[in-house]
Amino acid sequence: MTTAGRPLLAVADAVHRYPNGAGVGGVSLSVRAGQVHAIVGLNGAGKSSLMRLVLSMIDLQSGDIRVLGVPVRDAGAAEWARVGHAVEGAESYPDLTVQQNLLLAARLQGLERGRAHVAVREVMEELDIAGLASRRARALSSGNRQRVRVAAALLHDPQLVILDEPTAFLDPAGVLLLRGAIRARAERGVGFLISSHHLDEIARTGDTVTVLNAGRVIGTIDPHGFDIERAFFALVRADLGEPG
Repeated sequence: MTTAGRPLLAVADAVHRYPNGAGVGGVSLSVRAGQVHAIVGLNGAGKSSLMRLVLSMIDLQSGDIRVLGVPVRDAGAAEWARVGHAVEGAESYPDLTVQQNLLLAARLQGLERGRAHVAVREVMEELDIAGLASRRARALSSGNRQRVRVAAALLHDPQLVILDEPTAFLDPAGVLLLRGAIRARAERGVGFLISSHHLDEIARTGDTVTVLNAGRVIGTIDPHGFDIERAFFALVRADLGEPG
């Protein structure tokens, strides 16, 4: 893991509360080059809302978020072209084929036509979806849809990647391919912010694990610790005021 220099992502006291009180309430964290920073929490902990804040999909009500050194409110095409993401709501076009969807994603990320075709071919091979190139997205299984989402996030060689529950719906083979894709890029200096419910997979992939509850950071976990699940629930129960 390479962590020298300015963070690729810096979140300081970020707040976005929905009318019902859910959301993000003062979260601070960072992602540096080569770091895989995982965020974990129960349903409703604020993981997806945090990722939407980072991607400027919802408004930052207070605090500061900097993407590649630029305040998120000021980030433009040059910054977002260096960011990849797969979050809920980033769906494929159902009537386009897998290859067409990925070519469109590549072009939207600024790749010229020839490079786009090469990038799409390479990422389809890497995630083992080349055999699905001509299949319409609407005909894909949930697991293969997820592989296509991740492929679209990775194909333009971004410096920072935001993945919300990337292992959702994946079979064991897909999980292994995704893990390999993440670790290979991290070794080249790409930074990742990943949310997950799968603590065992986080232990294999993450360098840093931050625990959220009720929209707040309540602690961190050593991903290489002896019992990551017990450490997670100990933090959550303590935050809820429950006995361990």
